[in-house]
Amino acid sequence: SSLTNWPVQINLVPPSAPFLKGADLLIAADCVPVAFPELHARFLPGRTIMIGCPKFDDRENYVEKFTAIFKTANIKSITCLKMEVPCCSGLPGILRKAKEDSGVKIPMEIITISAKGEIKETRSG
Repeated sequence: SSLTNWPVQINLVPPSAPFLKGADLLIAADCVPVAFPELHARFLPGRTIMIGCPKFDDRENYVEKFTAIFKTANIKSITCLKMEVPCCSGLPGILRKAKEDSGVKIPMEIITISAKGEIKETRSG
């Protein structure tokens, strides 16, 4: 495994976690690692991962947490991995709102994974 940080759940990672400093963040919806087994080999090396569910978790808490992280951690980049299903559609918006609220410009790439485990779309965000 290329995992370099713990915890990985968005709700459990404190904004002051040392592993966030200067990180290339990989923000993945909870279902992505199950649907896309290549996550470890293809996206995890060199990145700090945080996972969560934009449907079942509190979106406002996510915005507040990411805003605090973006303000203080000098994040280099964000890669957002989400599923093609409607319940994942809010994840990029959460990250955009947090970037806006933090006042920090961070490059972001949004990658959509199909239910069959294939990359369906890649775009900048």
